[in-house]
Amino acid sequence: MSNVKYFTEEGLERLKAELHDLKTEGRQKMAAQIAEAREKGDLSENAEYDAAKEAQGHLEAKIATLENDLANARVMDESLVDTSKAYILSTVRVLNKKFKKEFTYTLVSKNEADLKLGKISVESPIGKAILGAEVGEIVEAKVPSGSIAFEILEITRS
Repeated sequence: MSNVKYFTEEGLERLKAELHDLKTEGRQKMAAQIAEAREKGDLSENAEYDAAKEAQGHLEAKIATLENDLANARVMDESLVDTSKAYILSTVRVLNKKFKKEFTYTLVSKNEADLKLGKISVESPIGKAILGAEVGEIVEAKVPSGSIAFEILEITRS
């Protein structure tokens, strides 16, 4: 399985900025928290120190994940997106068959997903169902509450 992560230019810049922030300000704040907890006495019975060290571990794991994503990042050229089928960076207008309501989603990588902006991950249940579909096709998305049928109405570039 490929570890390639696809991004828009904007998404890649956000990833770089987040990684930079965590490596600089995030690590500085964590070091200060650990130093403050260390000053409070016996480390073997210092819950605040243990919590700070655990938080530091989470921070470093997040940094490692983002570094891995960055190492495997590929920027998608939106002008090359084929609109005959729904692919990553396609904007897809769908009709929820049950509620007869239209939605427009842009298929993006997991890192760029933001439902408020209509950007859904290709790894999400709805994203997986839409991915590869053609206009006129009806797809079923398996969601926690059951399944939702969507009709693909239109596919455009984002």
